[in-house]
Amino acid sequence: MGLSPEKLFYNLTEVCENFSIAPSTLRYWESEFPSLNPKRNDKGTRFYDKNDIEEIARIHILVKQNKYTIQGAIEKLKVDKQQVDHNVKILKKLKKIKEFLSQLKQEL
Repeated sequence: MGLSPEKLFYNLTEVCENFSIAPSTLRYWESEFPSLNPKRNDKGTRFYDKNDIEEIARIHILVKQNKYTIQGAIEKLKVDKQQVDHNVKILKKLKKIKEFLSQLKQEL
């Protein structure tokens, strides 16, 4: 079973079936990974959006496929996020430099 790309939210059962994990595993991951925080309705039913699904996929790869411990996966995700944040900062600086050089070129 694959998750339908048209849907905005998926329930716990759909997500667990898609990743072949037990509901208790997914609930445990929610308690351990701060980045995994699904929406809930008034009854407490969990609803996962596309960002949650992407995060679950990253966790699944690290924990189930690459055999990371939970703590190891948390650290790996932190490092990756820091690397992405760092790259974004560099790209912003490069864009400013490019704009400056373009402006300088026009003045010559």
